[in-house]
Amino acid sequence: MEPDTSLDAIVIGAGFAGIYALHKLRNELGLAVRCFDKADGVGGTWHWNRYPGAKSDSEGFVYRYSFDKEMLQQWSWTNRYLEQAEVLEYLNAVVDRHDLRRDIQLETAVTSARWDDSLARWEVRTDSSKVYRSKYLITALGVLSEPNTPEIPGIEQFSGQVVHTSRWPEGLDVAGRKVGVIGTGSTGTQFICTAAETAQQLTVFQRTAQYSIPSGNGPIDQEYLDRCRSNYDAIWDQVRNSIVGCGFEESTVSATSVSEAERTRVFEESWQRGNAFHFMFGTFNDIIFDPAANLAAADFVRDKIAAIVDDPDTARKLMPSGYYATRPIANKGYYETFNRPNVSLVSIKDNPITRLTENAVVTADGTEHEIDLLVLATGFDAGYKKMHLTGRDGTPISELWNETTAAYLGIATHQFPNMFMVYGPNSVFTNLPPGIETQVEWITELIRQAETQGSATVEADETAVRTWAQLCDDIANASLFPKAHSWIFGANIPGKTSRALFYFAGLGNYRRVLADEADADYPNFTFRSDDHTSLEREHASIPQ
Repeated sequence: MEPDTSLDAIVIGAGFAGIYALHKLRNELGLAVRCFDKADGVGGTWHWNRYPGAKSDSEGFVYRYSFDKEMLQQWSWTNRYLEQAEVLEYLNAVVDRHDLRRDIQLETAVTSARWDDSLARWEVRTDSSKVYRSKYLITALGVLSEPNTPEIPGIEQFSGQVVHTSRWPEGLDVAGRKVGVIGTGSTGTQFICTAAETAQQLTVFQRTAQYSIPSGNGPIDQEYLDRCRSNYDAIWDQVRNSIVGCGFEESTVSATSVSEAERTRVFEESWQRGNAFHFMFGTFNDIIFDPAANLAAADFVRDKIAAIVDDPDTARKLMPSGYYATRPIANKGYYETFNRPNVSLVSIKDNPITRLTENAVVTADGTEHEIDLLVLATGFDAGYKKMHLTGRDGTPISELWNETTAAYLGIATHQFPNMFMVYGPNSVFTNLPPGIETQVEWITELIRQAETQGSATVEADETAVRTWAQLCDDIANASLFPKAHSWIFGANIPGKTSRALFYFAGLGNYRRVLADEADADYPNFTFRSDDHTSLEREHASIPQ
């Protein structure tokens, strides 16, 4: 089969990142672009994660694109946080409004992408065995996209259903079911709060107790919407210059600089307000840096658990003992859920799961916990190593990343020319939509530069990749984040080396680093002008 050579760029993934990349490269740069996604609809993580309770953990007014000002004024939502179906509806509306659907090819998995140095082209193969060639490859695979499924002895004997939250079957209802759920991270806690309302019995298998902050979720009114719409210019300006990009002013006050009474007052005010990112970053500025400040916040949450949960033994199991330094989790009524008569908690740290039988989960103490539906809320691993990505000189990305998974600015790596990652490793730790917009806009300008000067390839320098990865480690190590067992360091994957997967200095600082790189004419990238013009079709001129 002859390769399709009509494309300038291929985008892998049709979530927030892929949709925006397609828009920028096609509608603004005028490139011929096709976006592939293995799902049967757009949305990325919001297509796959249909489990009960799935919603954004950043507030709705900043969990969207900022680039379309008209849509910001026209689009409405119903609660402080967006339900999965609302996010999906919004993303589909963006796709249709900007006429993107004609260049999105669904139900098409990219199985491999190989750099051909002789042609200076990416050769991309799909699961239909069709081959495409393009100058640029944009991977928009999501921060963590591949389900992490634990190995449980006896799983083949289990007569009920086993479902990972990110592959929730359409129509599956937990009402009246005996449900077991493994995992109490952001996904697991959302599922638990919702499933408890209708399940006959919900057994929660908890490895790590969590600091869950009230979300404050609830209906919004027209006055709220009008206030957001009239202030969007100021809102986005604040977001772009903030740390976590969640639409609130981060604190500049140290927890250790005020009295205990004042700390308690500030924590209580944030607890009542709702939002986990606000509790961690909007109360005091040293919670993730100063052990004493962190202890004060952790003790406040532990006191809340003791006051909320009726059964002392359950309260004890729910109390986290380590640093409050994992990705912030927020829910409506998480701890209150364990007061329900149909909800039970098993600490698998103290009492591990040993096997499954036909109708039960068996723990080390011999107890058989009867279930007919087992839900795996066990997180994700990065999707890059699952795909056969091969760069210059036949280097597989799995080999390049064997010791250190790293990308300069979270966007590009050596040996992989003309390949740009949206939220690759070492990207900024922030609310995802503004972080994604930041990266896609920067990638677009880098490609514009390459096209304008007639470059055949642009590639990140190896020294820059390693220096950036070390900087991410150094910033992380100056905080308490590495001291907590968290997926943001790969700790949810057995045997995986714990390294900083993110740049923790904030969105504002990250944007300044990007601006400095661009303003200096991309000194950490190598542009090559090898003569491949005879192999290229006529390209549209790039708008300036």
